[in-house]
Amino acid sequence: MANDEENPDSQGKGITESRGDRARKHAAAREEQQKARAAAKLRENLMRRKTQSRARRAGEAEQGQGLPAAKTDESS
Repeated sequence: MANDEENPDSQGKGITESRGDRARKHAAAREEQQKARAAAKLRENLMRRKTQSRARRAGEAEQGQGLPAAKTDESS
């Protein structure tokens, strides 16, 4: 029983978490999620650029998903 008295939080009783501690933990978790999303975006972008570079070297047409680079009609 002496061991329980030395560590009052061993059974979930005693020391409680303050609002500030929870806010810091929440902010840290949010920051970690943000970093993970940014890293995933960077990896995706790098893979796309590598694919474009390989296509250019091989002489193949690009399979872009964005807007066309030039107008198709000659009205301007």
